[in-house]
Amino acid sequence: MMVKNTSNKINFTLNCSGNLIYVDKPIVMGIVNLTPDSFYAASRFMAIEALLTHVQKMADDGASIIDLGAQSTRPGSTLLTEEEEWGRLEEPLSALRKAFPGLLISIDTFYAKVAALAVQKGASMINDISGGHLNKEMLSTVGKLNVPYICMHMKGTPQNMQQQAEYGDVVQEVLDYFIERKFACAAAGIKDVIFDVGFGFSKTIAHNFTLLKNLEIFSAILERPLLAGVSRKSMIYKTLGITPEESGNGTTVLNTIALQNGAAILRVHDVKEAVEAIQLVEKINTGF
Repeated sequence: MMVKNTSNKINFTLNCSGNLIYVDKPIVMGIVNLTPDSFYAASRFMAIEALLTHVQKMADDGASIIDLGAQSTRPGSTLLTEEEEWGRLEEPLSALRKAFPGLLISIDTFYAKVAALAVQKGASMINDISGGHLNKEMLSTVGKLNVPYICMHMKGTPQNMQQQAEYGDVVQEVLDYFIERKFACAAAGIKDVIFDVGFGFSKTIAHNFTLLKNLEIFSAILERPLLAGVSRKSMIYKTLGITPEESGNGTTVLNTIALQNGAAILRVHDVKEAVEAIQLVEKINTGF
């Protein structure tokens, strides 16, 4: 539920299966990939011990949410079945829930069955790159699960999305998509929706920067929290002519712009740097 305010501050609640979380400033979501081919190698964790060590560092650095994903969504990636995806997720999720009982865990999936199994195992929210379009049961399933839902914009699938990066007005088309999804989520019984414009998903670099520049439009019109996921993406490293490994500084720059334009959640590989960006931007927004 988005809470109205007149001070330009982040202010919302998340109901995670009856556990009400109040958020009064931007928060950080740490990315953990259980895939062998993530574009950023340092985010891949296959062994449980390494996973727990990395998540502990993210928690120590200030992450409020851990986003756990087992399905590769890079352009042209191979699609896992829901059974294969859950096979990758089940043990790591159980280990994280046991080791970090108070940490919010998001599951990055577009399969309704995986979402249901994950929440049964202790997941706190669902992050769906397809906004419910790749699995028609997703919205109704999340509504019954009573957890927050991150609704991202993407055209097509990860396998063909970059062939569909065509827009007349990318801001207007993505906004129209979210307005329709907002009503669809409400009809399905989803109480807390977070919107993600989907940087890099069926978007050119120019589209990505246009959306970032106009991010505050989405916050103002949708009246829902916005998630910004620009961390080490190609809009940074291709623009600068560097590698994903060299794009940490560029990520901080774009995260700062996202915060200034209304982002409530930063989805990142590097938690400490994102937390510091939030602290500094908050100084500007709230005074010294």
